[in-house]
Amino acid sequence: VLPLVDDNMWRLSFLNNANACCLMLPLIYIYEYERLVEHSADLFSLVFWTGMTVAGAFGFLIGIVTVMQIKVTSPLTHNISGTAKAAVQSVMAFYIWQNPATFKGCLGIALVLGGSALYGFVKLRESVERQLTTSKKEELPK
Repeated sequence: VLPLVDDNMWRLSFLNNANACCLMLPLIYIYEYERLVEHSADLFSLVFWTGMTVAGAFGFLIGIVTVMQIKVTSPLTHNISGTAKAAVQSVMAFYIWQNPATFKGCLGIALVLGGSALYGFVKLRESVERQLTTSKKEELPK
């Protein structure tokens, strides 16, 4: 993806955020219009805007980290990392919000985290082997 934006991660981040805004506004209007009208007085609340600002800042920072991760990893690694992050967020939701934890849900989370850990282990071994191979080639007399 980066070659399409001249390898500029900031341009990619801007385009991702602009696309998200353009795509989300019609969906908000279609699915949340009645709720927005019902709670329109809350739109002028300091608590609402503080929460929205904090959530927006974290979302922006996550977007920057995502772009930085894509720059140094493969799309597969980025996808696995994102899936593992979502699984950890689900575990946190069980504890923080007391969401019900079903057997299938817990099994799915365990499979995601286990598979992600296994993928990380394999990538670590590949990296170590690559470093050893590179260092052995450098030690050989020319």
